[in-house]
Amino acid sequence: MIIKTTKFITSAASKSGFITTDKPVIAVCGKSNVGKSSFINMLANNKKLARTSVTPGRTRLVNYFDFGEFVLADLPGYGFAKVSKDEKIRWAKLLDDFFKDSGKIAHVFSLMDLRHEPTGDDKDMVTFLNHYIIPFTVIATKADKLAKTRIKPQVRNLAASINIGEDNVIATSAQNNFGKEKVLEKLDKIIEVFYNENAKNE
Repeated sequence: MIIKTTKFITSAASKSGFITTDKPVIAVCGKSNVGKSSFINMLANNKKLARTSVTPGRTRLVNYFDFGEFVLADLPGYGFAKVSKDEKIRWAKLLDDFFKDSGKIAHVFSLMDLRHEPTGDDKDMVTFLNHYIIPFTVIATKADKLAKTRIKPQVRNLAASINIGEDNVIATSAQNNFGKEKVLEKLDKIIEVFYNENAKNE
């Protein structure tokens, strides 16, 4: 896949703002400060598409982006302690409403920090996606922070800790584009499956 042009579409603060599209919707989720915005910008070849912040928990909406062949939905980061209880509940409801409408979701990229064990929230997300039978791939971010010889063992450990296959984890780095080609190859397969399934249902 070659991503040529990307643009911001809209933000949704609640279920009523979720968009409807004929294109496959690919969601990006992960804990606060895991590198969602940097990952999105890496795919887009545009460092300014998704705003990054040194302050975790900045993304409080579902932000939609048009990537040409698909629509990317950037979800609010979870697990950030320095927000109010009411705010956490609101985020949880927003995520819950989004995933319950799973028929409109082609795939989820679940971001986790390759350097660390998955958090309880990370594991809960995997459980949630499995429960709703939503296909997903784990994107293991910040691979540049590890020695190259440590990347594969860390991928193996991460996969084992959440009971998925190693081939369902892609190590990436937004700093040097490590793993980007693998993600683009995965996107090609996701889009192919989406349109094949739609053709069968017509």
